[in-house]
Amino acid sequence: MKLSDDIRAQLKFDNKGLITAIAQDHETNEILMLAFMNLEALEKTVETGKAHYFSRSRGKLWLKGESSGHVQLVHDMYIDCDADAVLMKVEQLGGGACHMGYRSCFYRTLEGDVVSEKVFDPEDVY
Repeated sequence: MKLSDDIRAQLKFDNKGLITAIAQDHETNEILMLAFMNLEALEKTVETGKAHYFSRSRGKLWLKGESSGHVQLVHDMYIDCDADAVLMKVEQLGGGACHMGYRSCFYRTLEGDVVSEKVFDPEDVY
């Protein structure tokens, strides 16, 4: 599959060439993570069916799970009404999306309470 020219023209990347990307479990609708994509990451995701992101801290493209093995298989992709965010319905392989060891990056309340169990030990993976 390929990203159409029509959709590419509609997308609104920020001044750093990034667009917000949300990964959501395709069965439970649980929000797993929020990250960023540049055009290359978005095209790779569409091409391969595996979530690719752009690391702002490392300044490079990365395949989710390239270190951990916790790959995200993309089932569906959507853009929001402003065309400045992408939602991916994914199948999370390997247990967790969060590099801290949790299934979801949203494992804490605003008060700081941890509301989920770790599904892997990050020291064993990274």
